Amino acid sequence: MTNAAAIRVDEATPVMATARAALYMRVSTSRQAEHDLSIPDQRRQMAGHCLSKGWEIAAEFVEPGNTATDDRRPSFQAMIDAAMEKPPAFNVIVVHSFSRFFRDQFQFEFYVRKLAKNGVKLVSITQDLGDDPMSVMMRQIMTLFDEYQSKENAKHTLRAMNENARQGFWNGARAPIGYRIVVSEQRGAKLKKKLEIDPIHAETVRLIYRMALNGIDNSGAMGLKRIATWLNDNNIRTRTGGRWGLAAVHQVLTRTTYIGEHRFNTRDHKTRTPKPEAEHAVMEVPPIVTRAEWEAVQRSLKARSPMAMPPRAVGGTTLLTGICFCACCGGAMTLRTGTSSVGRKYRYYTCSTKARQGSKGCPGLTVPMDKLDAAVAEHLESRLLEPKRLEALMDQIIDRRDEWVDRRRQHVAELERRATEAETKLKRLYEAIEDGLIDMRDSSLKDRIAELTVIRDQTRGDAERAVAHIEKIGPAITAESLRRFALAAKRKLRNDDGSFARDHLRAIAQRVEVVSKTEVRILGTRTELLRTLTAASGVEAAVLGVRGFEPKWRARQDSNLWPPD
Repeated sequence: MTNAAAIRVDEATPVMATARAALYMRVSTSRQAEHDLSIPDQRRQMAGHCLSKGWEIAAEFVEPGNTATDDRRPSFQAMIDAAMEKPPAFNVIVVHSFSRFFRDQFQFEFYVRKLAKNGVKLVSITQDLGDDPMSVMMRQIMTLFDEYQSKENAKHTLRAMNENARQGFWNGARAPIGYRIVVSEQRGAKLKKKLEIDPIHAETVRLIYRMALNGIDNSGAMGLKRIATWLNDNNIRTRTGGRWGLAAVHQVLTRTTYIGEHRFNTRDHKTRTPKPEAEHAVMEVPPIVTRAEWEAVQRSLKARSPMAMPPRAVGGTTLLTGICFCACCGGAMTLRTGTSSVGRKYRYYTCSTKARQGSKGCPGLTVPMDKLDAAVAEHLESRLLEPKRLEALMDQIIDRRDEWVDRRRQHVAELERRATEAETKLKRLYEAIEDGLIDMRDSSLKDRIAELTVIRDQTRGDAERAVAHIEKIGPAITAESLRRFALAAKRKLRNDDGSFARDHLRAIAQRVEVVSKTEVRILGTRTELLRTLTAASGVEAAVLGVRGFEPKWRARQDSNLWPPD
């Protein structure tokens, strides 16, 4: 009896009496970690619990600002790695409540069972449960409720943030390049913030758009790689001082923020998949570029994309490949070749639908390539680039010129003010060093001098580029200047050997539709036409890049007729 009783007592002795415990403390946000008393309070309560149980505290793991809805937490993973060693560094993990460990019921049970297999137990000091089936069920109900509560909180928080964005206030994170965060107003103890244009980097954004549309000194539109290379070669850095890459340039050129519409809630924060546009919250911010410039860039990027147009249509030599279409079915007109009985080679544009499916698919036409090329180019030269017609197209642009110049001069004044301010601060620092008021060994001194130097040099450079940009505008647009526009554009339509310049033709006409053997429609956006004309004359296209007031410049059908051979 004595031996049996002794055995029963030994079996009933709890293993946890000599446990080595790890304390896991977590708060959801970094702001809570900095200003809240939650972490110290969790530590105090858990240490007291371990003392009452006679457990030794072997380790502490603190998670300062990470959600418990997933396991992407550095301290959490470090704790799990230590718990899965053979033997484990501790045999009990102590948390204030189960929600500190996980707010996902499935993940919670997965890790509890994983730890148990290695002899490690999870203990909550505020939800003390045993290991019997009833306690396990209660724990699962608690964690399921924690998950539900977490999702509800997230839903209400996102709704509040969406409304905050719609009211024009910034929800946090780093501002896009070209903007800076400023305090707009105070509501109780909470500061409401907005975005304003940062003169230092806004000019870099405008420069990127100008290069994408016209290149450097109107040398022609530049692609993402050429833009990034030019910026890096000319020591124009990102806001953090880094080098430009393709992704960073693409983001600048595609973000609607720069036309005054910053979009919030565009992607699922877990899967990173795009959300429907109806769920986006649009925040109004000061625009850096015009909507016409932004839309022109989007068209250019789409035209260059191999997904939208085959590479041969973007970089090939055929004049109308990629912009010539059958007016009957809308299909592309593709190049076909043939050889006569005497060995002479012929080249044709033919409807791709008809070529694939026959006349039942489309009764489209086949047109000699040289005749169609000549007809399109000659129409643009003789009719579209006529000074009076250009004057009618540009009448609304002229009124906006002075307004644009005034805005840019204000921008230059702000840049010069910031450069002077940085220079003054640098002088004060140097004087303080000379007077012995500042210790040269101060580690922050070097960083502050470097920061002010970068601000001074970059603002001066941006101001110089902005002034040069204004000076390129030239005199007011007159009938004589329009005549020069037309002459310059006509010259650029032909190469030195008399052939047609493919890129310049495409800049004026974005679509050619073959209607019949005697009619072809040439269409293009007015914004692109104006941009091309001003670039051809040496006038900066961005000045004239306002929204078109008509969808197309093709005003009359009779101007697009071309005589048969």
